[in-house]
Amino acid sequence: MKSKDNTFSVEKPEESSGFLLWQVTNLWQREIKKALENYGLTHSQYVLLASIHWLAIHRQEITQVVLSNHTKIDPMTTSTVLRTLQQKGFIQRQEHLTDTRAKTVGLTEEGKKIIKKAVVTVEKFDTEFFSLLGNKTTELNKNLLTLLGGK
Repeated sequence: MKSKDNTFSVEKPEESSGFLLWQVTNLWQREIKKALENYGLTHSQYVLLASIHWLAIHRQEITQVVLSNHTKIDPMTTSTVLRTLQQKGFIQRQEHLTDTRAKTVGLTEEGKKIIKKAVVTVEKFDTEFFSLLGNKTTELNKNLLTLLGGK
């Protein structure tokens, strides 16, 4: 029986893209959190460590601002998480050579070891999780990039 209250524009929750994205994101994050517990990392810590490693492999200068832009994590949170990673001995931060306001960021040897192991675990999980889409993962990624503004 249809309700007379027309607060929602959809008849069923499955018709709400935002609600579905929220549900899938929660499911995915919950499982990623479990996978990262073995490494003593939060998801934000993992994303920043993996991004530092990725940017270093691709020989890009790594500053807190670059990391914030790359990960879409706000600058204050990026700084806080990096401070924690530094305390754990996974990264080192130093004054930038030419910009006194900036800090460069790099992995320590311990940071490299942990992120290489964690990436294998996360990529294995992602492969399994997204395998339900079959050959549609490329299409999903294109759609997600569109939602991110083509970046």
